Amino acid sequence: MPPAPDIDRRAVLRGLAAAVAALPALGTVAAPAASAAALGSWPVSTLEAFADTLVPGERRSSSDRAIAGAAPGPGAVQAGVIALLTSPELPLNPLLPGVAALLDARATAYAISRLILLPIDRPPFVSLSFDHRTTLVARLFQADDLDRAIWQLLAFLVGLAFDTAAHRHTAQALAEGHPGLVWTGFPPPDADGLWRYPAHSYGTALAEPHPATTPSGSPA
Repeated sequence: MPPAPDIDRRAVLRGLAAAVAALPALGTVAAPAASAAALGSWPVSTLEAFADTLVPGERRSSSDRAIAGAAPGPGAVQAGVIALLTSPELPLNPLLPGVAALLDARATAYAISRLILLPIDRPPFVSLSFDHRTTLVARLFQADDLDRAIWQLLAFLVGLAFDTAAHRHTAQALAEGHPGLVWTGFPPPDADGLWRYPAHSYGTALAEPHPATTPSGSPA
């Protein structure tokens, strides 16, 4: 089994946690330019393959290797997961190559244990089939995995990129047809750009508001 990359796991966890905490503020401003090019093609491809394993989608082209094409429609990659992870407003850029290298090391170890021959022209995790990627990722989330917290936080960011366009202003993302929001049927705002939800999601009010509730909806 190849040795795990020499990365500061505490720093990675702090960076991922800080990124999650910073996302609400990030979505209130215009989407910053991503720096994926500076990250490098191999780390980007590995991170895309990880995201596609969690929220799969269609290939961007017949030569796409990072996206396995395991599901119709858009996935996390099309929804801008790399733009989120590499946003200059988040503290992740210096950490992402190490995270990708750690994931590729785990993929290499997995391939050796299964006698899978990996090509040398692409990252190890990208070289795995979708079924093998899924099996490996499931192992990464097991309670006894030393890096489980890293994968959990990374997966949380992947989900936010698709489900909420966390790196974008929601109204702008909807207006521009964000793949995840459109695919999930996220409702558009009112004409003034605000969401009010006049209809109860269960079709009926579950409880009456407390009589001392403030006009803003805050508890008494």
